[in-house]
Formats: sequence, C-alpha cells, structure tokens
Amino acid sequence: MQLNLLNTTKRRTIMANLVKASRIAFASQYAYVLKAQNFHWNVEGQNFSDFHELFGSIYQDAEGSIDDFAENIRKLGAYAPAGFSMLGSLSTIDEISDIPDAMTMVGILAEDSIKMAELCAMVYEVAEAQREFGFANFLADRQDAFKKHAWMLNSILK
Repeated sequence: MQLNLLNTTKRRTIMANLVKASRIAFASQYAYVLKAQNFHWNVEGQNFSDFHELFGSIYQDAEGSIDDFAENIRKLGAYAPAGFSMLGSLSTIDEISDIPDAMTMVGILAEDSIKMAELCAMVYEVAEAQREFGFANFLADRQDAFKKHAWMLNSILK
C-alpha cells in the first residue's frame, strides 16, 4: 500500500511539472510565432523576397501547431495560457523592441529556434516520464521542426 501511495504522489508531482513545463513551452512558441511574423512583415533589404518567404514559412509552421499544443495541455486537465500578460510572463523567448536588419533577424530567430528545440526536448522527457506518449510524439515533431528552422537559418549566416 505504501509503495502505491509513493507512486501516486510521484506521478502527481511529475504531472504538475508536465503542466507547468507545457504552459511555458506553449507561451514560448506563441512568442516565437509573433517574432517570426514580425520579421516576415518588417524585413527589408536586397533579399527581401527570400527573407519574407522564409520568415513566413517559419511562422506559419509554428502557428499551425498552436491549436494542437493548446489541446494537448487541455488533455492534461489544465488550461492553456492566454492573454499577452500571461503569455509574456511564461515565455522564454525574449521580445524585441526594434526592427533589426535582415541578417540580425536571421540570427535572432536561429537562436530562438534552438531554444525552442531544447525546450521541446525538456518537456518531451517529462511527458515520457508521465507516460503521455501522444503528447511526447507531438513534442518530438515540434523539436524536429524547430531544429530544421535553426539549420536553415544558421545556413544563411555562414
């Protein structure tokens, strides 16, 4: 009986950690979408068309999984964060206050893509420990997408 209670307490702790980490990752992905969309709208320069298209494809990919991300949080029995103040307080993606040049945008988004891939990997581990395999698969797919974005962006910087 005591072992069962210990396992139940441990699973509750892991679940609480999963919910917290998921909400942080969700808010961070939302901030990432907004930043990529900002870059898509505001990029200028000689290679405008290429950068405009690249940033557009990146934000559309990340935005396209926001609803699934929120639904995965709801399946955990928690609420998905909403509202700028709540999202901003949870996000690990830094907001920018100016419009940088195109290559700086590429560098910033490359760093944020790596950060998002690492965040997805961390939440994946907690989801696996909680035996939330469907959510873990979703996170693995998101990690892969962010790694691809990082690769593409870093290739431009070379």
